[in-house]
Amino acid sequence: MIAQVIVDIAAKQTDRVFEYHIPDELGEVEIGARVFVPFGPRKLQGFVVGLSEISHFQGKLKDLLLVVDEMPPLTPELVALSQALAKQIFSYRITILKAMLPRVMRANYRKILVPLSDKAKKIPFFQGEPVDLSKITAPKEISFVRKLLNNDDAKIEYLVENKAKVKMQNQYSLCLPKEEYIKIYNSLRQNAVKQKQLLQEIITNYSSFPKMQANLEQDAHLTTATLTSAVKKGWLKKATIEIYRDPFATSAVTPQKKQRIKLNQEQRAALAKLSPAIADAQAQTFLLEGITGSGKTEVYLHAISQTLELGKNALMLVPEISLTPQMVTQVKGRFGAQVAVLHSGLSEGELYDEWRRIRRGEVRVVVGARSAVFAPLTNIGLIVIDEEHESSYKQEDNPRYHARDVALWRSKYNSCPVLLGSATPSLASRARAQKGVYQLLQLKKRANNKQLPQVNLLDLKQADFAGGQFDLSVQLVEAIKARLIKKEQVILMLNRRGFANFMLCRECGYVMQCPNCDLSLTMHKDTGQMQCHYCGYTEAIPAVCPKCHSSKIRFLGTGTQKVQEELTALLPGTRILRMDVDTTRRKGAFKRILDSFGNHEADILLGTQMIAKGLDFSNVTLVGVINADTGLWVPDYNASERTFELLTQVAGRAGRAEKKGEVIIQTFNPDHYAIKFAQTQDYERFYAYEMQMRHAGNYPPYFYTVLISVAAKKEQNAAREAFKIKQRLQANLHPATIILGPTPSAISRLKNQYYYQILVKYKKEANLNNLLHQIQDSAQEVKRYGLNIYIDNEPERIM
Repeated sequence: MIAQVIVDIAAKQTDRVFEYHIPDELGEVEIGARVFVPFGPRKLQGFVVGLSEISHFQGKLKDLLLVVDEMPPLTPELVALSQALAKQIFSYRITILKAMLPRVMRANYRKILVPLSDKAKKIPFFQGEPVDLSKITAPKEISFVRKLLNNDDAKIEYLVENKAKVKMQNQYSLCLPKEEYIKIYNSLRQNAVKQKQLLQEIITNYSSFPKMQANLEQDAHLTTATLTSAVKKGWLKKATIEIYRDPFATSAVTPQKKQRIKLNQEQRAALAKLSPAIADAQAQTFLLEGITGSGKTEVYLHAISQTLELGKNALMLVPEISLTPQMVTQVKGRFGAQVAVLHSGLSEGELYDEWRRIRRGEVRVVVGARSAVFAPLTNIGLIVIDEEHESSYKQEDNPRYHARDVALWRSKYNSCPVLLGSATPSLASRARAQKGVYQLLQLKKRANNKQLPQVNLLDLKQADFAGGQFDLSVQLVEAIKARLIKKEQVILMLNRRGFANFMLCRECGYVMQCPNCDLSLTMHKDTGQMQCHYCGYTEAIPAVCPKCHSSKIRFLGTGTQKVQEELTALLPGTRILRMDVDTTRRKGAFKRILDSFGNHEADILLGTQMIAKGLDFSNVTLVGVINADTGLWVPDYNASERTFELLTQVAGRAGRAEKKGEVIIQTFNPDHYAIKFAQTQDYERFYAYEMQMRHAGNYPPYFYTVLISVAAKKEQNAAREAFKIKQRLQANLHPATIILGPTPSAISRLKNQYYYQILVKYKKEANLNNLLHQIQDSAQEVKRYGLNIYIDNEPERIM
């Protein structure tokens, strides 16, 4: 038998199938298996993507070296998906295959030096651990290694290491009848305290064995020595077994009662249209457009329940890690141990174990963020994408896939419906629903029949400010105070983290910039650093101007840190929680902050856009948007859509239960249509207006788009290559296709690379896909000259 393998090198020359003979001793090899293969002088990891009886290769095939996993990590569906995606998103197939696995399952390669001659084997240099060449940095050692290689006293070998580790624990089972343990207990001398303690545990909890060592040590206060002695005496039998790391171990999820929440009329009508597609296994797409608080989640849960009753499995995606704890709590509360969760907030071990539970068919429901769309779930009967409009569903780095597109492919493969849900659907999805490509389901009322919160716009050009920072208006602060008196809670959003946006010298006009990017550094007061939010560069906050050494420096602009400090000064004793990238780096931080706020341990939750969607707190009666304009003037065609979505979503966090809600939006642009329509939460009018704007500008969803970016350390090199690509496009595409650029990106330099970009807008262009693949292949050739070419199909950002 012959294995068709994709090897772990992302390059034009290796982006094809290589054939290897399967030796008899490896047994049966399946599609989707991870294998180690010889490749030139190296050993590489690869994935089996096909099997055949015969080969068309003229020479002798090399043998597979090793099958890594007991069960193939990838299903045949995911292998087929990798091939389809490689054609659509201009990424090499191995990159896609690796993206489908948890980080810990990706191979780690090491170059080691191995002695060959007897003389070399006796050198102290080779005694002990293998010599890792990446750790040889001293000039004398480098020279010594070269001499060994030149004299054939040593050779270089390539090690492929599997980082994935199974967690093992000791388990103790009983060897004797209960009566025997009672006899032994009675025969022990009085001072055999530890032995009596163990036997008492066995007799009292006889039926609960076998037990894990950790439980025995914790519950019965036993030591390893006592347990080892018991094994020698024949009282206990010890076994080492695999256990799963539980991401829910520190959180108490209360199972909900068996009776499900009763749906209202609108929810029942939506579910009635979706149910036949689930029952009849139809690959149909539904768009559930429901105002904030209309009970979309309950429709999801009823649809998942129906899917499980039919013996099928369900996949549910949420856009942000911050949403996952609340959504998981609801889903796990309904479906218990049948639920697995996948997102980057888990430890590598937890992610690996959750992934293996899914692959082994031990769970029925998967909830997770973007990459969970690759979960190795089989027999899928329903795919749900919550907040489908979110840009975080698009992967910005290679491979640049959109989770929604992957879900639609899996829907066809599994013959199952996809349910897209949002209060503010993306214009593309809404347009498809308008044309009948998707079926539109609408929820126009809140589930509890409460009114949407009153939204007030506050013009910052005419506002009076509380404090001296010009961030918080008197009106907003008074509204906060009124809520605090009534023991109600407040959510405040500012979509900008840090303390100040930039440092300005009033003497010479110097602005402190990142040395790697064309951006000013942001001040982070809590860490005492100026930080670049793109490349991570940091340096200490200066006391004087680095250029003219004047002490007349100012830190201008605002961020969540500065607002928190100002709130603390204006409202002494108020309990404030801040939720942004800086406060949620640690594992479990999202959940801890949200749980604390949900338990009324804080009065105000202040955060960036991560607090804007999906959160449901019954005691929140006021939502304040500190500056609605942060994303409004970004040089992107969808800036207005993003602003409208964000404001509508965050406004929906207020008044979700019995208490009436209010929203105050501070803005310098109260007459902008995105802000005006967000005030009335009128999605239909915004959709109609924005579609006119898109039509006038020839932008999606009226046109398809592809963004080609060229990066180089020298700006002229990036520009030259970009113009070459444009000439190639113009020579091969129809005149009706619009080619914009090349122009410098909005942020022209990032991480010491200058970026030029070309935007292609088209309606029908049969030649484009092949042409872009040719450009992708040629990128491999120009890379040696320091040029990088990136192709993004249907980009979420054009900057």
